[in-house]
Order: sequence, then C-alpha cells, then structure tokens
Amino acid sequence: MYAAERLQLIVQRARRDGRVDVAGLASELDVTPETVRRDLTTLERQGTLRRVHGGAIPVERLRFEPSLTVRDALMQAEKERIAKAALEEVPDGGAVLLDAGTTTARLAEMLPTDRGLTVVTNALPIAVSVSSLPNVTVFMAGGRIRGRTLAAVDEWAVRSLQDIFVDVAFLGTNGVSAERGLTTPDVAEAAVKRAMLASARRRVVLADHTKFGSDHFARFGRLQDVDVVVSDTGLDEETADAIEALGPRVVRA
Repeated sequence: MYAAERLQLIVQRARRDGRVDVAGLASELDVTPETVRRDLTTLERQGTLRRVHGGAIPVERLRFEPSLTVRDALMQAEKERIAKAALEEVPDGGAVLLDAGTTTARLAEMLPTDRGLTVVTNALPIAVSVSSLPNVTVFMAGGRIRGRTLAAVDEWAVRSLQDIFVDVAFLGTNGVSAERGLTTPDVAEAAVKRAMLASARRRVVLADHTKFGSDHFARFGRLQDVDVVVSDTGLDEETADAIEALGPRVVRA
C-alpha cells in the first residue's frame, strides 16, 4: 500500500469510528507503530486529524461534545478501576465534592456508607445516586442545568461553591495535557470546575487515558493545582512522569 493510500484509509477509519489508535492501525496496515505515528503527524499538519494520547481523532469531533449517555458507554472497565482507586482518597469523615461526569458518577456509587460524609455535587445523576445512602448528607449546587451533561452551571452554581470548603474535591475533565492543563469544551462548566478547585483542601482528578494529550476550548485549571491524578494502565509511563513533574501524584489503576 502506498503512503497516500494509507493516509486516506486512516482518515476514513477515524471518521467512521470517531478515533483511531496506533496499535490497531499498525496491526491492520502491517506497518510499525513508528510509521503510524508519522502518518498521524502528517495528517495533523494537514488539519485532518488531531493527535491524542495513543492515537488520533477527526477534527470534526473537536466541535462536538458527546452526550452523557454516549460518554457513559465508553471505557467502562477503565472507569470502574479508576473509581475504585479513587476511593482511597475519600476521607474517613467530613465533606467531599463530586464534579459532574461519568467517572465521578461511578465513584459516587461506591462511596462508603459506614462513615458520616457530606457530599456536594453539581450533577443531578450523582445527587440522586447518593441521596439514599445511609450516613451521607447531600447538597446540590444550584444553577442552570446543561442538558448534555446534566450539570448545574452559571453564576448560581459558582456562587454556592464559593461559600463552602470541602476536604477533597473529585473532578472530571475532558482533556489533560502538560502544556495546557485541564480543559473542557464548555466555558460555563469550566467556571464551575474552577470554583470547585478553589473550594477544596485537596483536589483529585479522575481521567481515563484517552483524555491525556487532548486539549479543549476552555481551560479551568493547572496541573500544579492538583494533588492526585487517577487514571488507568493505558496511560504510559512517559506521560505519567511528565504529569508528576508538574506536581500531582499519578495513580494508574
């Protein structure tokens, strides 16, 4: 297969599947991973694909924020492992903050019920999930509800978060990179996440490996602002080391 044909096939796969990964393409095309990485770099320079950790996505996808249902179906095993590892960061008592997101929602389902916890969240699904747990008191940050994420946003949510201080905040993110920090597509959600970072004694970010190396429109925090990043074993050691060099401890579950 000629190089031009290979590049065309890679673009077709990315647009069909929403993402391509280096290992899968190397096997399918019978070339080395290095060749695939060079092809992805070429396509990124052409403005066709955007490189992300372990692969690439079509540029069209950068303008589209998947719905909560779609995101919840992705990386399910990895999210379960991340949530279980994040349980180690839950205090014996006191207050925690759970950001909206599919990984933080899994953590909410695993919260211990043998200790008194106050849970603050801006996510409708999480508030419903934890409201029936024994020994758990739930506070919902009010505001406009974004239909795509079911998260409370805007000034009401930000203002309520400015008036509290929790022991640990567990945050989700759409993108993580050493260069740009923590990013998300929506400026309203970014403002709420920024307020969450400021309202916590310790900050823990939950992000599966596909989020690394991806930058989105609105930045809400620096990696220097984070104490722990919990990901999965798909995150390579080189990237983990680069993140840890900026301050946070990295856990690969």
